[in-house]
Amino acid sequence: MNKKVLMFFLMTLFLLGPVAAIQAQEESYAMWESFYLTPDNTKLKALGEAMSKHNKKYHNEGPYTANVYNVVSGPNTGKLVWRMGPLNYSHFDNRPSDGGHDEDWRDNVMPNIKKISMGEYWKQDEKVSNVSMITPETPPYQILHIRVFEVHKGQGYQIDHLFKQISNAVKDMDGDNPWGLYYNEFRQGYKVGRHMATVGFMKNWAEYDKKDNFKEHFLKVNGEDSWYAFDKGMSETFSNSWDEIQEYNAFMSGN
Repeated sequence: MNKKVLMFFLMTLFLLGPVAAIQAQEESYAMWESFYLTPDNTKLKALGEAMSKHNKKYHNEGPYTANVYNVVSGPNTGKLVWRMGPLNYSHFDNRPSDGGHDEDWRDNVMPNIKKISMGEYWKQDEKVSNVSMITPETPPYQILHIRVFEVHKGQGYQIDHLFKQISNAVKDMDGDNPWGLYYNEFRQGYKVGRHMATVGFMKNWAEYDKKDNFKEHFLKVNGEDSWYAFDKGMSETFSNSWDEIQEYNAFMSGN
């Protein structure tokens, strides 16, 4: 490589490096920590009371707000989901641990739990998610319709295009239709396969009785001949997908 070209290349890296770092630091994103809890069914009352006291004392505001959901469909039915956020990675350095937090979790919550599993960190895709109507002041949505996706090995190149099409359709629908796309932050492999997920936020079960006109809006915004290619793209991109319905547990949650 020519010495002048090499020096130019090195100087460019030197100058752009700090800029890239600053941009990365300024990037705004929302992420949630979550895990599944398998309760001891002989201690449900004690678990509810201990979890409620813990979350309302230590996880009741800001990025450390924790909400609890009952899983009511799928293979995880009967488990609880504990979810904290929205937050950034830097918040974990100051997460509640002192002032009796860890001791309270250890001595009062954990004795009523058989197992903790699926510790995960889910980052929201800000480009396609339709969640602007959800604010810190918005009452928690009672039903989360979660669809988990497993990506075919080597087939992720269509993801951005496919979910941009879905996003366009959701945003075109009448009324408020909160919907989000989330990526599992850490490698899951193909045995676990929980690579990404969408979440539909619903106020109540009655919303399931409403007519589903998603396809109508999809064709309107993406073109009358777009559905076949979209359906084919989804089949090629994902090796598996499944739904899980989670119901908000106000008593156990922090807010």
